Amino acid sequence: MRLGLRVFFGFFLIAGLSAVLLLKVFLAEVKPSVREVMEDLMVDTAHLLAEAAVDELAAGGARPDGRLAAQLQRYAQRDVDVMIWGLRKQNLDLRIYVTDETGRVVLDSGQPSAVGQDYSQWRDVALTLRGDYGARSSRGYLADDRSTVLVVAAPVLKDGRTLGVVSVAKPVASVQRFIDRAERRVFWAGAALLAASLVIGVAVTLWLVASVRRLRRYAQQAQAGQAIAPPAMPGELGDLAHAMDDMRRRLEGREQLEHDVRALTHELKSPLAALRASGELLQDELPAADRQRFAAQVLDQTARLQTLVERVLALSQLEAQVGLGEHQRVVLADWAEAQLERQAPRLAQQNLRVVWTAREGVAVDADTTLLELAFGNLLVNAIDFAPAGSTLEFGVSTTPTSVRLALRDHGPGVPPAAFSQLGKRFFSTARPGSLVKGSGLGLAIARRVAELHGGRLTFEAAQPGLRVTLILPR
Repeated sequence: MRLGLRVFFGFFLIAGLSAVLLLKVFLAEVKPSVREVMEDLMVDTAHLLAEAAVDELAAGGARPDGRLAAQLQRYAQRDVDVMIWGLRKQNLDLRIYVTDETGRVVLDSGQPSAVGQDYSQWRDVALTLRGDYGARSSRGYLADDRSTVLVVAAPVLKDGRTLGVVSVAKPVASVQRFIDRAERRVFWAGAALLAASLVIGVAVTLWLVASVRRLRRYAQQAQAGQAIAPPAMPGELGDLAHAMDDMRRRLEGREQLEHDVRALTHELKSPLAALRASGELLQDELPAADRQRFAAQVLDQTARLQTLVERVLALSQLEAQVGLGEHQRVVLADWAEAQLERQAPRLAQQNLRVVWTAREGVAVDADTTLLELAFGNLLVNAIDFAPAGSTLEFGVSTTPTSVRLALRDHGPGVPPAAFSQLGKRFFSTARPGSLVKGSGLGLAIARRVAELHGGRLTFEAAQPGLRVTLILPR
């Protein structure tokens, strides 16, 4: 089962059972609570009526034609039509009966009348005559009436003597509609609460599943070698995303280090082998011309090693650098012209001619030290690949958001499959007329300098040759 379904069913089970149990307990408390309130009011009513009956019972007992009997009869005949919290009440349903000190009924407002009957064994009367709280719950007034009637009694007292008992009876059915309405409201409120809980559960489940899927997609992309930022998520999931990103960076750094060590070892093997061979030969007796040739080879390979080490150190420093150092405003075309003049001897040695295809006088904010490092490596790379007697094309152009310094040689160019690797350290193609490859560090240095300036380095097949463009923000 999928994670989302497991979370949802777990939430549904917990929320559903909790709601059902709470609803059941609450509904079970509604009816007893209403009856308790009704009994409390009936106790007050019984004691009030007991005080009203004191004088008549003390004067010789209540009579059917007495004042109290007339009052009870008028009460039973009263018209009533009131709305109680949305429910209509149109009849008075209290039954009041009075017994003497022996428990015999002397007054009764109900029909049929129980006057003359002996109620001394009924709990409400018997307990009250004994001085206790008298109350009972029994069936209705009629023989076929199966409804429940609650009866509460109060003693009629005169100078500490019990003259009789006043009992107040009320059918529970008269308040049942209030109980039913309360139960319906509680039920629908509980159902709404359960539905809201399920909606929240679905939302939480969807959010959790979506977050987990984002983390999975990020992990898959990181596994595929894509350098992407971790997804922004709150709380522990966000911490997990950043932890995964840190782990990815450490693994990438380790893999990159292993790759760089292997590549650097490969780059060092060739010049070291040449140095060893030349050194061994120089130990023998050689003609002056051969000794001079081998000595020149030693110097050449030493210079190659020195260049390699310097570029490795420069690239390491650039990759550790976060922002630019001191930067100034320079006119890019004029600045590039000055750099070309420094390379004039080497250009003349290769019989290379410089042609400007575009030369806009635009200025940029740049770290000239870094920019000189990048431009020098690009220029050396172009000179190495340019055929003798060919042309190097330079151009400075602008767009609304950037300045472009382009450099093109007319060499053999780069195979299409190699374009995605250009600018990576230790990747290079063979020089024209030779199987010797460069270290690839020059383009890597230029690309890192462009990134530190907020720009980028692009490559384009020029047919013939290669066009490299250094793009800087305006």
